[in-house]
Amino acid sequence: MYRIGNGYDVHQLIEGKKLVLCGVEVPHTAGEMAHSDGDVAVHAIIDALLGALALGDIGSHFPDTDMAYAGIDSMILLRKTVTLIREKGYDIVNIDCTIVLQRPKIRNYIDSMRENLSRVLEIPEDRVSVKAKTEEKLGFTGDGSGIKSYAVALLVNRHIASEETR
Repeated sequence: MYRIGNGYDVHQLIEGKKLVLCGVEVPHTAGEMAHSDGDVAVHAIIDALLGALALGDIGSHFPDTDMAYAGIDSMILLRKTVTLIREKGYDIVNIDCTIVLQRPKIRNYIDSMRENLSRVLEIPEDRVSVKAKTEEKLGFTGDGSGIKSYAVALLVNRHIASEETR
């Protein structure tokens, strides 16, 4: 009845690019280097959703070799993933996402990130968690040269769930 998926993504940060997290542009001197807009958090969430149903990963659905996805807003990719999940008969129960970066501090943007995700995932905000962590200046995230994100998704089969609640 339930399926759980784990997602992970990482991107190099480069000067002059936009930093986009959960569809929110966060002011910073560097942004994600990627084929799409590089939204590391959304990419991890997509991988978690796909992983829950053993549907591969983000690259198998939205390859970085396809120019159709060059510079694309990752929230569009998330919407397509939600449609696929629903077509398979599943609903999203909740999402838990952790973004790891040394700077900038993103606490003031988390509410907007949760709102964006809630709208696209079509679930209430109280089932969308976004957290920020640093790695205490250790490694590539700690020195500011990269960013990474982890996500967990819980799905429920709507057909089985509705039968059990009758």
